[in-house]
Amino acid sequence: VQLQASGGGLVQAGGSLRLSCAGSDATFSNRNMAWFRRAPGKERTFVASISRGGQTIYYADSVKGRFTISKDDAKNTVYLQMNSAQPEDTAVYYCAADRPGRTYAPPIRLRFTSTYQYWGQGTLVTVSS
Repeated sequence: VQLQASGGGLVQAGGSLRLSCAGSDATFSNRNMAWFRRAPGKERTFVASISRGGQTIYYADSVKGRFTISKDDAKNTVYLQMNSAQPEDTAVYYCAADRPGRTYAPPIRLRFTSTYQYWGQGTLVTVSS
């Protein structure tokens, strides 16, 4: 599957932005999906994940209560709604997809970079103070 991320840009602190990630094929609905980010000079870190059925969602503590991940299988798209954006949210955001049909016990593996085999090209989010 190919992933195309979009929606990044410049936003003021306290503002909102919605990132989108479109998948290229019909297996999208059967994949676990996630967002990661890489801040300037730092390693890539987990932001949010959603299981293929949508029933298991994880957030990094730093974004919990501010960001919302969702997926629209009819559109082969996963979203990241960013509210109350802060300067520390400035990063390149990457969407990621798992292989089709995977289920994990415990599902905490949905937070791990190694779970995902397919990555989008990244979209830059800059939050100004």
